[in-house]
Amino acid sequence: MKKIIIPFFCAVLLSTSVNANVQRVTTIESNVKSQLSPQQIIDKYIEALGGKAKLESVKSSVSEDVISAQGMEIKSVTKKMGNKFKSVQSIMGQEIVSVFDGVKGHSNQTGTKVEFTPDRIVELKKGKTIDALGLDASKFTSAVETLDGKSYNVLVSDAVKLYFDTSTGLLYKTGNAMSGAVIKSYITVDGIKFPEQIEAEGGGQKVIIKTTKVTVNSGVTDADFQ
Repeated sequence: MKKIIIPFFCAVLLSTSVNANVQRVTTIESNVKSQLSPQQIIDKYIEALGGKAKLESVKSSVSEDVISAQGMEIKSVTKKMGNKFKSVQSIMGQEIVSVFDGVKGHSNQTGTKVEFTPDRIVELKKGKTIDALGLDASKFTSAVETLDGKSYNVLVSDAVKLYFDTSTGLLYKTGNAMSGAVIKSYITVDGIKFPEQIEAEGGGQKVIIKTTKVTVNSGVTDADFQ
């Protein structure tokens, strides 16, 4: 079975850190300095998702997704609590599992267990139940870019570019030198917006991630990450 790189796409979409091994993304679109600072863009995004107080009230989450890749349909369940997470993807009678307990973690695919690298663990320790709360304005510069005739506020680092809708404040697109992902729609759960459909491409693969259900503050315990 060809290796599925779904966890990589998710990491691209939610990445908030700087990775020195990834080259700066270049673009042929005209860039100008944004009227909003990086912190203002982040604040607008957090408000668009439901507001800081609402997001901070989420101590755990469970996301149930259907992933379409390589002509296959993959069921995925991701549990999060603070910087801990567990992702289980079911495909062709097998499971691909990634888990991080806040200190250490690993992935297990078709019986092969691979420990997370020290560099990845450093970044995972910074994680939040709601990823937007982990965005650090000091890691970015800001700009305005035009895609398909529409302007976006952009956060730029050496690792990633994040495009935010200037009217709604919501994250629309992420990209780095190796891949990209577009959030096509959002769903609202308990007053908080979550990505509903993501279209991602990278490493020669195209992936559609459709979220079917999100549960907050229920169904997650520390035992899930052991």
